[in-house]
Amino acid sequence: MHIVFRVLTIATLLVVASTRPALAGDRQDAGADKGKAVYAAQKCSMCHAIAGTGGKTSALDGVGKKLSAADIRAWIVTPKEMEAKSKSTKKPAMPDRYAKLPAADLDALVAYLASLK
Repeated sequence: MHIVFRVLTIATLLVVASTRPALAGDRQDAGADKGKAVYAAQKCSMCHAIAGTGGKTSALDGVGKKLSAADIRAWIVTPKEMEAKSKSTKKPAMPDRYAKLPAADLDALVAYLASLK
């Protein structure tokens, strides 16, 4: 009986441990999905394109490979500083109004853009 209990305990622990990465991935996917909605609501596609859809000023395809999440956030929150840092000459310049987004929306938008790899 004692051995059966041990086997069941180990089996339960293995099942729980194997589902944790999936749960974290699900949360990331949910954040990226919400971020996609924020991207649409903020009309980011007026200037930016993803998969050929949207403005041609600055394509965001692969931005998650090129920039860290911190850099993506900085481009959204402090675009003038990032333009100076990167010596960007793209016109029109990124507006600085997105720093006022609610924190949850900003986090979701960063998660979405970081997922574009």
